[in-house]
Amino acid sequence: MAGLVLKGIAKSFGPVEVLRGIDLEVANGEFVVFVGPSGCGKSTLLRVIAGLEEVTSGTILIDGQDVTAERAAERGLAMVFQSYALYPHMSVYRNIAFALENMRLPREEIEARVRRAATMLRLTDYLDRKPGALSGGQRQRVAIGRAVVRDPKIFLFDEPLSNLDAELRVATRKELAGLHAEIGGTMIYVTHDQVEAMTLANRIVVLNKGRIEQVGTPLELYNRPANLFVAGFIGSPRMNLISGRVGPDGHFEMPGGALAQSGPFLPAGLAPGAEITLGIRPEHVLPAGGEAPDAILTVDLVEQLGSESYLYGTLPGGAALTLRSPLEDPARRGESLPVRFERHRLHVFDAAGLALRP
Repeated sequence: MAGLVLKGIAKSFGPVEVLRGIDLEVANGEFVVFVGPSGCGKSTLLRVIAGLEEVTSGTILIDGQDVTAERAAERGLAMVFQSYALYPHMSVYRNIAFALENMRLPREEIEARVRRAATMLRLTDYLDRKPGALSGGQRQRVAIGRAVVRDPKIFLFDEPLSNLDAELRVATRKELAGLHAEIGGTMIYVTHDQVEAMTLANRIVVLNKGRIEQVGTPLELYNRPANLFVAGFIGSPRMNLISGRVGPDGHFEMPGGALAQSGPFLPAGLAPGAEITLGIRPEHVLPAGGEAPDAILTVDLVEQLGSESYLYGTLPGGAALTLRSPLEDPARRGESLPVRFERHRLHVFDAAGLALRP
């Protein structure tokens, strides 16, 4: 196990900048997840760490040692790919043992490592089978086992569950979490799936256009996004973002009217006329009931999920709004629904998209 430090990492392919000034520290034993939209640079950053891509500039430290110029094989890392990359003509046992055989380890040690990994990943009954006789989830466990037996300094995962169906993804995600809890290794994981990020990570790194937008625990990013990008990216459904401005009386004014009684939550020092964006998560938008409503929502779509429902609608002036309701049948398409916002859950962002704290 080892920690990782990235200092000023930049990577370009010709004139195209893919990574721009990445600074990051990953502590020994952490499970860190890289998330971001397609093309944000998360997989390239993982390949740079692995040594599969050379950096354009910057420094990579693993366990305090500068490995920037070292080849991938010299860094002591193990990478699990999306495509499994198993040898189809070899048994599960040979696939897991292959790297150890190339390291010329004693046969007894190879046997012990493979058996331990197979037990950990519930592969003991499949050691004599070929990859073609396994399910997708079992093949991915073989790929993970091949990494585990090498006892690497850091595990690198590049969207390892994206080829699995929904049920297998949940099961394999649980196995990964259990694996990290058991071996305590440093793990860096790339995914586009927010559920994987939120459930697996000790910390999440949100990337956008080759830069780090925010680093924090899952709940820190969810509850205190640093900017509009993180607010809109983390969470499913995404946070409601309503553009408007500060009214002359300190209220939040949006197209179609002012938000009722909005003054108290706005940060001090905002000048009348200042452009701001209001953020509120769907679970913090509530039917007004007998209370004074903040706005009237016209319901456009209802998603009934059994234990809860999501309502998608439009506010006066055209702003979109989503709310989560614990009711199975809270409203119907075309209805007008008075709603209120939980005041202590509101987020405010300035014209540059940065979060404003009270």
